[in-house]
Amino acid sequence: MDVSPEHLVAQARERFQLQDYYGTIHLLEEVVATGRAFADAHHLLGLSYSLVGQQEQALAQLDRALVLNSQYVEALVHRALVLNELGREAEADAAFRRAAQVGGEPRQGFPAHVAAKLANQHAALGEAYLEAGGLGQAIDQYQAALALGPAFHDLRYKLGRMLLEAGRALDAREHFEIIVRARPTYLDAAAMLGLACYLAGDGLAARAVWEDCRERRPEDPRVEAYLAMLARNDSAAPAAAPKS
Repeated sequence: MDVSPEHLVAQARERFQLQDYYGTIHLLEEVVATGRAFADAHHLLGLSYSLVGQQEQALAQLDRALVLNSQYVEALVHRALVLNELGREAEADAAFRRAAQVGGEPRQGFPAHVAAKLANQHAALGEAYLEAGGLGQAIDQYQAALALGPAFHDLRYKLGRMLLEAGRALDAREHFEIIVRARPTYLDAAAMLGLACYLAGDGLAARAVWEDCRERRPEDPRVEAYLAMLARNDSAAPAAAPKS
């Protein structure tokens, strides 16, 4: 039976609390291998690598977390600590300054680091609702998370997927468009944007998005499948009546 990435991350957190850092790494590497890891998984993996003395691997994972969420204060702080361990003091100082700047931007009336923690807690509660079958409640929690962390595009991506599952294609399209505007290289989000357009009835927009994805990632079988689906639908459409 396949185990969801979210369940593996929850198990990894339990191992981390028990100070089983190698067990945490094993579980999180499995999540990363799926290509579906969010910023918090990369952050925890980086922190675990750091705690077992593998600083280069730690830095790579913390960098990945910050690609997914540039406002992730904890990842910025831990990245600075790793850089310092590696003897890269100037870069560490810059990372600490960046963390201080991000930490000074209030969100929803809370300091940024508090807002970020609350956002992650909303997302964790959303995952619990989702595993229990409460899709609507999960969506509510992710929306609350994004109100506190609007730049947390990993959470926005998950929300978009849940909105599609709930049949709310137009709402999902809006979220995927926000992600793609902010991060044009996030091709997974672009592929989902095409799907949201298609499910919202805008086949032309879906085709344009997917063809752009195919140009940038020609090896992605999912995009080819989407375009093939469009081609089948086009060929199945009734021909226009001839003009008299």
